[in-house]
Amino acid sequence: MFDALRKKFASWIGKTPEKKEKKKSKKDKSPKKEKKEKIPSSKSLKQAAEKIKEEVPVKFDSGKLQYQPDEEKIKDQIEEKPEEEETKQGFFSKLVSRISTSSLTKEQFDEFFMELELTLLENNVALEVVDKIRESLSKSLLNQKMKKSEAEKKVLGSLKESILSTLIEPPDIIKQIQDKKGIYTIIFFGINGSGKTTSIAKLAYKLKNEGISSVLVAGDTFRAASIEQLQTHGQKLGIPVIAQTYGSDPAAVAFDAKKYAEKNNIKVVLIDTAGRMYTKANLMKEMEKIIKISQPDLKIFVGESITGNDAVDQAKTFNESIGIDGIILSKADVDEKAGTILSVSQVTQKPIYFLGFGQKYEDLKPFTKKEVLKHLGLE
Repeated sequence: MFDALRKKFASWIGKTPEKKEKKKSKKDKSPKKEKKEKIPSSKSLKQAAEKIKEEVPVKFDSGKLQYQPDEEKIKDQIEEKPEEEETKQGFFSKLVSRISTSSLTKEQFDEFFMELELTLLENNVALEVVDKIRESLSKSLLNQKMKKSEAEKKVLGSLKESILSTLIEPPDIIKQIQDKKGIYTIIFFGINGSGKTTSIAKLAYKLKNEGISSVLVAGDTFRAASIEQLQTHGQKLGIPVIAQTYGSDPAAVAFDAKKYAEKNNIKVVLIDTAGRMYTKANLMKEMEKIIKISQPDLKIFVGESITGNDAVDQAKTFNESIGIDGIILSKADVDEKAGTILSVSQVTQKPIYFLGFGQKYEDLKPFTKKEVLKHLGLE
C-alpha cells in the first residue's frame, strides 16, 4: 500500500473548499505558442454586429450603407469566458470543511469513511481490520465537538491512532534470548517459497553481530536442495548446520541439534521446517511432533508481504493449528500496498518481529509501528 496509499493520504490534507480559484481554460493550460487569429463565422459576426451597431462606424460602398464592425469588439463578444469552478477536493478535505464547533454527524462520518474503506480494501487490508479501524475512528470523532481550525489535526491524529491500534509492537527478541538461562530455541513455519530459509539465515547473521552464537537446523528433509541451501548459508556465515539425509524424521534432526547446542555451549537453535500448504490438515499435523520434541521458546510464521490476504489466511491457519508466537514478513521492499502488514498482526493477535528487505543478510529490519506510519505518509 505504501506508494498508492501515501498518495491518497496526501490528497486528503489538501486545500479546503473555502479557497476557490478560477479554472483555467484548455487554451490557457497548453504550452505557450504563437496565437492564431480566430476567424469568426459569418453568423457570429452578424449577431455581434447587431448588438453593437450603434457604437461602430459606418461607410458607404457603391451607394449602399453598410456596417463596418470592429473585429476586436466582436471577438470579445463571441469568445468564451472561463467559468469559475471549485477546486477538486479529496474526501479528507471535504470532511474537514464541514466541521465547525458543532459535532461531527454520523452521516458526515459515514461519507468520509466509505471512501477510506474502499481504499483500504483495494490495498489488501482484511475486512475485519477495516472494521477495527472504523470502530476506533468513530469513537474518537463521532459526536465530538471541534473547531474548524483544529479539525485537520484532530482527524489526522485519530486516523493515526486507529491504524496503530491494529498493530502490535514486538518485544525485543535479543533481550528475550539474553534473559533466558540455557538454550533458546526458535522454530520457523510457512509455505514453500515464502522466504523462510533466507529469513533464518538473516536472523542468524543478526544474532552473530550481537555476539550471540547459534546453530542452523535443516528440518526440511523433503524439499529438494533445501539441506544444501541451509548449508551454503552456514558456510558463508561461519555458523554450524545440523542435518541428516533427505527423508529423515525432522523431529530427530531437531533433537540432535539441541544436544549439539548443549554440548558446544551454543545459545540459539534455529530450526527450519518443510513448507506446509496451510490447506493440508495432515501436513499441519506433522509439525506437532517437531514442536513436542524441540520445545521451542518461539514459533515464527514466515509469510510474503506481497501476497496480501493470502498471507493473512496462512498466518491465521498456522496460528489456529500450532499457536504461533510471532511473524516475519519477507519481500516487504516490493510490497506497494502494505495491506498484509496492517492485517496479519491484528488477525492473529501476534506481533510482527521483522520485515525482510532484499537478499542481503543485513536486510532484516525490526518491525516498529512508527515505521509503518512513515511508509503510509502519516509520520
